[in-house]
Amino acid sequence: MMSDTLLQLTGHVTELAAGLHVRRLLPAAARRAVGPFVFFDHFGPVTLPAQADTDIGPHPHIGLATVTYLFEGVFLHRDSLGTVQAIAPGEINWMTAGRGIVHSERTPDDQRGGPRRLHGLQLWVALPPAQERCEPAFQHVAAADIPVVTPSGGARVRVLVGEAFGAASPVRPASPTLYLDVQLEAGASLSLAAPAPEWALYAPTDALQLGGEPLPAATMAVPAAGAALKIVAGAQGPRFVVIGGAPLERPVRMWWNFVATERERIAEAAALWEAGGFPAIAGETGRVAAPPWRG
Repeated sequence: MMSDTLLQLTGHVTELAAGLHVRRLLPAAARRAVGPFVFFDHFGPVTLPAQADTDIGPHPHIGLATVTYLFEGVFLHRDSLGTVQAIAPGEINWMTAGRGIVHSERTPDDQRGGPRRLHGLQLWVALPPAQERCEPAFQHVAAADIPVVTPSGGARVRVLVGEAFGAASPVRPASPTLYLDVQLEAGASLSLAAPAPEWALYAPTDALQLGGEPLPAATMAVPAAGAALKIVAGAQGPRFVVIGGAPLERPVRMWWNFVATERERIAEAAALWEAGGFPAIAGETGRVAAPPWRG
């Protein structure tokens, strides 16, 4: 805790593949969600050796939307809707799982065989209760289609999801959602007056000054409801993201890759995956096994 009005989350780090570490900020014991965001993973930055296997094979989701954003590297997304879509830095992949979808994330063939850079964020948004069983869908937005605004001297903001500073993203979220990518020049500042009912900011590799207090790199700051913050850059111009939105209508349960407001829905999905009842991805073989379901 940094102060009475600012919660600090450092997350925990695991190794996903040889040399690829993932820091999970949400969910945390002190904070389960920020607006509709219930999951926040930061991976890299890292240069992976040629032999590093970071492929994630076919696996299912329900009740959520995955939001993928890269700073460096490339992923190839495939899903059971028939989507085949590479994602490069600055682009957004928004996949709505709804009643159920299966997808994989792999290194493209032209990136194999040599060292490669990888750095990015994988977030989950819980769908509103009325949309938990909606039809699955996929949106890809190219970097050139993300609006860019300069709200103050030395600040450049990409509006990835939602609306801010008079600009609106083309991404279609299921509920009021905010996701910004902010770059400050050295010594510049940006004042944010509670841009969403619940919000947080995270600088993957840079330290910040928030209201006169230091925030180390790779640390999430969650202001109290309604609080405003002045973010000040140091000698190195920092890059950070802002997430937020309307609070969850109801608390959600999370197990493995599933999100739902009711335990029974997760049990149903676990049994369906075990029985091979989810749709398949054309051209994919194998699948990621779920942990044992024990309720």
